[in-house]
Amino acid sequence: MASSQEYLDFIIGQLDTLDNISSRKMMGEYILYFREKIFGGIYDDRFLVKITKASRQLMLKATEELPYDGAKPMLLVDDVDNKEFLCQLITEMYGELPTPKVKKKK
Repeated sequence: MASSQEYLDFIIGQLDTLDNISSRKMMGEYILYFREKIFGGIYDDRFLVKITKASRQLMLKATEELPYDGAKPMLLVDDVDNKEFLCQLITEMYGELPTPKVKKKK
């Protein structure tokens, strides 16, 4: 099942106090970026984030879920109505996220 534009818009709206949040549609789902680093995505209308030390500490009871078959597990964010928590989560995860690889020009 593909994710809805409405759910993406809701999650992006919840993160509107953060600068430079963006998304990219990929095969019916959405990859989410903060300052050009991937932190999570919307998969089957579920908000999932990468597993980092910060995400584990802030969501002690979060369940690991697969965004799609063959993917690495991610953490399901249940408290999507709490804007303050979501912004804290993404901000604290940011330093632990890998730097994007620079694509070589052909």
